[in-house]
Parts: sequence; structure tokens; C-alpha cells
Amino acid sequence: MPETKIHRIGVIMNGVTGRMGTNQHLVRSVLAIREQGGVRLGDGWTVMPEPLLVGRNAAKLQALAAAHGGLKWTTDLDAALSDPRNQVYFDSLSTLLRPPNVRRAIAAGKHVYCEKPIATTAAEAYALYRLAKKARVRHGVVQDKLWLPGLMKLEALVESGFFGRILSVRGEFGYWVFEGDQAPGQRPSWNFRKEDGGSIVIDMFCHWRYVLDNILGRVRAVSAVGATHVARRWDEAGKPYPCTADDAAYAHFELEGGVPVAFNSAWCVRVRRDDLLVIQVDGMKGSAVAGLRDCWIQPLAATPRPVWNPDIENPINFFEGWARVPNQRPYDNAFKVQWELFLKHVVRGDLFPWNLLEGAKGVQLAEKGLESWKKRRWVAVPDLKP
Repeated sequence: MPETKIHRIGVIMNGVTGRMGTNQHLVRSVLAIREQGGVRLGDGWTVMPEPLLVGRNAAKLQALAAAHGGLKWTTDLDAALSDPRNQVYFDSLSTLLRPPNVRRAIAAGKHVYCEKPIATTAAEAYALYRLAKKARVRHGVVQDKLWLPGLMKLEALVESGFFGRILSVRGEFGYWVFEGDQAPGQRPSWNFRKEDGGSIVIDMFCHWRYVLDNILGRVRAVSAVGATHVARRWDEAGKPYPCTADDAAYAHFELEGGVPVAFNSAWCVRVRRDDLLVIQVDGMKGSAVAGLRDCWIQPLAATPRPVWNPDIENPINFFEGWARVPNQRPYDNAFKVQWELFLKHVVRGDLFPWNLLEGAKGVQLAEKGLESWKKRRWVAVPDLKP
């Protein structure tokens, strides 16, 4: 057999000492890719990412690097950007810190891959896209939920025509994030401070934009109301602080063709549903309920015929009569799948539509949602020009 040729790419990983950056991007994506022998290109070449951990806290970086076999690390981002061996800049910092660092990376000629939201305003997010386009660097935004097994199965149902004419969509997302006094919070404290970039609208509407646009139809308008239900929480040092950011959002979206979507998002809701994220699609020919990994369907022929009668126990168990969509292929970690696609895009120019423009669309929807909340009315979501 011919010898495999290795294309090594230095990847600056900025801000991966946090939970998401460590678990999903470093361990389960980049290091997992290295452990499997890289990303095969199919032409005798394999892409091998070479991570360089970057951050402000030397102690955290050193500990993380040591825990994973002695990875390279530095607190000097400028030095990392000036090194020609580092071709990709990845950003998993808090939202307010992301735009200036992405601009530095683009100015240094690095290909950019970053978490979302890519900014807190649509204008700044769109400016990042225009800057990267002008610099002719390759760029991408994490849109991980597109590779969740449950949503991939839902997308396949849409493409197969299972639903017939789609009538409506309902989404429920969230769980109880503990306040931090009696039990540690599961999310960083900055998420609940508006002055630090926190906002469930800004955070989650970016997700719902790419999920809806890619699977069910382009978002044309939004009507939303947010809330700060929990007034006080405790930070990582155990100190109380006032919550200034919204921790719940109750939204309606309108898709092209007039399909209505009702979507609730909350960090202060207790879960009694199939999963932390559940999306139900109802159509003339059938319905589906998708979670993170599973998707359940009920075609018209299997739909029960309930009759309203509150004077007796309901004879129908509404969780029965649904069929689980089988796994017809192996499913890898969603973050890792997109990392592999981006690395192929960097080296070989493979199609990668999930770019900074798509990231800007997510921020745009969040901004329009906040505008709708403020004005108490529907707000149109216009196209962003490439």
C-alpha cells in the first residue's frame, strides 16, 4: 500500500479551558481526530491538526496541556499568530472577547473557525464576515446541532416528503440551571450578566436560526418576549451577583411559505419531555418529534382518534403509537464532524457553507428578537447579502 502523506496544520485554540472548549472542541474533536490518525482526504493525504492552547491563565493552560499528554501552550496570542506553522485560529472565548481576537487572526492571515455567537450585534458580526472575505481567508462557525443524530433524522424525513405539507413547528429547549448557592451552576456566571455579553436570546437564537434555515425553511420574521426570571445567582467564587441578562425567551418565528414556529428557550425550566431539546413538526401526512439523538414519527395512518371527555380517564396513551426512527448509519460527535469538514475546507477547498455569514445571520435573528421584545411586535428578518 502507498504510504500516507501527512498535511500538518497548526491550530491556535483560544479559550478552550472552559467546559465546552475543553470537552467538545479539544478532547472530543481535535484530540479525537489525532487519535484516529487525522482526517483522510481520499487522495493519499491525511490532515493532522497540531493544537496550540492559548489563553490568559497560565496555570489553567499548563494543567490542561499536561492532562492531555503535554500539549503546546502559550499566553502570547500575538506570538502564536505570527508563527507561520499555525494556519488556523479557533475561538471559544466569551462573546464579548471574540470579535477583536477574530479580527487579529484575520489580519494575521489565519483561517478562522469560531464558536457562536460571533458577536453581540449583527453589524459587528457582518463586518467580521466582510473582513474575512476581503482577506480571502477561509472561515467557519460552529453549527453543531446540524450533526446531532435526532436532527439529522428529522432532516431526512423532510427531504423524503414524509410530512407532506408542513403545518407547524414547535420547539422546547432548556433545563434548570442552579443558582449557585446550594448547588453549583452548570453554566458560567457571565451568561447571566448582560454587561458581560450574557443573554439567552443572543445565545440560543443563533442556534435556532441555522437549525430552522437548514432543515425546515428560511426564517422570515420573529416575534419574541424575553424575561429575567431568576434575579440573583452566585458566581464561580461563591459570591452573589444580580442577574441582568434574560434567562428565558418565548418566541414565534415565521418561515418562508408561512410556516409558523413556536420556540421556548429557558435556563429556568424543569424538564418533563423526551430530551433537553425537542422539536415537533406536524404535517398533513405525519408528525415527528426529534431530540438530540432520537426521532419519533407518527404517520397519518397510525394517528389515534381522541375524543374530549374530561369525566373519564383518557383511554389513549399518547406516547404509544409513535415509531422510533432507526439508526441507519453511525453517528460521530457533532462537533468533531464539523471540525473534520472545516479542516478539509482549509486544505482542499471542499464546500463549507457554514461560514461567518451564517454566523452573522444567527446574530441578526437574535438582534431582531430583542427588537421585537422591546417594540412588542413582529419584526421582519431581511436577507444578508454575501
